[in-house]
Amino acid sequence: MAGALGATALACAPSAWAAPTPAFARWVEAFRAHAVRRGISEATYNRVMIGLTPDTSVYAQQSAQPEFTELTWQYINRRCSEWRVNTGRERAREYAGLLARVEKEYGVDRWMLMGLWGMESSFGDVVDNPKYMRPVIPALAALAYGEPRRRAYWEAELLNALTIVDRGWAQPQQMIGSWAGAMGHTQWMPEVWLHMGVDFDHDGRVNPFGKPDDSLAGTARYLLERGKYRRGEAWGCEARLPAGFKTHLADNRSWRSYAKWHELGVRRADGAAFARPEDQVKLWLPVDGGPAFLVGQNFKAVYSYNPSSNYSLALVHLGDRVRGDPPFRQQFPGGERAPTFEEVKEIQRRLNEHGFHTDGIDGRTGLDTIKAILAFQKKVGMDPADGYAGLKVLARLRQS
Repeated sequence: MAGALGATALACAPSAWAAPTPAFARWVEAFRAHAVRRGISEATYNRVMIGLTPDTSVYAQQSAQPEFTELTWQYINRRCSEWRVNTGRERAREYAGLLARVEKEYGVDRWMLMGLWGMESSFGDVVDNPKYMRPVIPALAALAYGEPRRRAYWEAELLNALTIVDRGWAQPQQMIGSWAGAMGHTQWMPEVWLHMGVDFDHDGRVNPFGKPDDSLAGTARYLLERGKYRRGEAWGCEARLPAGFKTHLADNRSWRSYAKWHELGVRRADGAAFARPEDQVKLWLPVDGGPAFLVGQNFKAVYSYNPSSNYSLALVHLGDRVRGDPPFRQQFPGGERAPTFEEVKEIQRRLNEHGFHTDGIDGRTGLDTIKAILAFQKKVGMDPADGYAGLKVLARLRQS
């Protein structure tokens, strides 16, 4: 979702669009000059923009506050679910050859790419799902026209989208994505599609949809060139701090080598030796009393893709879990283990039996399941009512 301003594959699809107004039509005509200066043909502009209905539902989407909040351990558990880990392992086997080629070309660890692919689109599962995705050009046009705070940004991304159409890489109806315009397997904004995209399958165009070849290669290029990914380095690791350790050193700012951290008593949580003791890392304690992490430049590369620490930690952990690593050794305060696939299905089944509809019993925690849990929690007086599909909710459902 590089550059997507927090867009996510779980953004809701539009419920209704406003009809184009005379003011919007005038704006479309005035915006033509920007497109012509960019080199977009008049024919493309007329075909895409004349008569376009803006997706004005994006205004509410941009300003809406979520109905639920997630603690760090909940955020990670949901995104590193058993379904996602198992699906990632299946995809890693299926695309082993592609991952090897991308890894050889760009040096980006395949498991990091698997974590990113899983985070952004559940390994391609929601790329073209109309429940979560929408046509992006009507959305970008609405934002460029009516969202004054970042108008220049939205105008630029609309022009990028029109350039993609003008080049023949995609038809407007094929360009579907989040409310903010992020598209494809790894949720590229149009600017990333244009400037970081790679025709890795050599079919004559860059395409983040369909086969994952171009998406994974372009995303690896992004991490390398914009994230300054370092070939051969790990993202970091979970760490174990010695008794009496001065936690002010875990400031997530001070870079030291693994060897220097070792001298200060910091060890890998799994007890293994540091494989590259001279690599530089920072010590980070996301939550007081929770697990500690040594994080390096490649963690920072992931952060450049979506500037959220929780996102970055969940992504690299998902990649490690897909590779076969265990969950974190130390639990977060107040945390609980992630529910199994079958336990999530049981939560969904029991919610439906109680009249809280999850739109299926599939072992996956999507927005419908979260909303159903939130409604159930409020009805029975659970505190907090956070929408989290966890063991406490399962126990309460079993009591009911």
